[in-house]
Amino acid sequence: MSKCVIMDHPLIQHKIGYIRRMDTGTKDFRETISEIATLICYEATRDLELTDVEIETPICKTTAKELKGKKMAIVPILRAGLGMVDGMLTLIPAAKIGHIGLYRDPATLEPVEYYCKLPADCAEREVYVVDPMLATGGSSVAAIRMLKEKGCKKIHFLCIIAAPEGIERMRKEHPDVDLYVGSVDEKLNDHGYIVPGLGDAGDRIFGTK
Repeated sequence: MSKCVIMDHPLIQHKIGYIRRMDTGTKDFRETISEIATLICYEATRDLELTDVEIETPICKTTAKELKGKKMAIVPILRAGLGMVDGMLTLIPAAKIGHIGLYRDPATLEPVEYYCKLPADCAEREVYVVDPMLATGGSSVAAIRMLKEKGCKKIHFLCIIAAPEGIERMRKEHPDVDLYVGSVDEKLNDHGYIVPGLGDAGDRIFGTK
């Protein structure tokens, strides 16, 4: 079974409290989402393999560490996932970016695919799927299924706020995918929104409501 890491870092918890507030405006909301993504990315990359490399400092030769030939990809689930990309690129700037577009059918709450564009060598990469909210789990489960169909094997999922129902579904349908979660909330309401949550992350990031 994969791991599910719930972030307990004070900075992450402080920033999540800030974006939950109704009176946090679009600019501050967007910037804080990006900052939280950077902090979660730091934890999600903890297990990357290192290799020894001989270097020369201004004083002498020595052995240093560097990432062991890792190719990485960040794949946001459109559109809200876009808000997490820049924050992750501050730590892994060489990562390639893919995009998966899904929308939730309001009647069935199931995801419908409308776009998928991935790096050509995505199957060889360490893939980080990002979406601020893990609610029913429908979109994230579908996105990861699409990645697996294209040959991706090393997949991680990062979100800022999750409902217990979404985590349970992800772990049931993709038990090989590590989850990194900023906060686990109470439940889903009748409309599939996370309670207490923060509303619609996409609308708040892009100012469309």
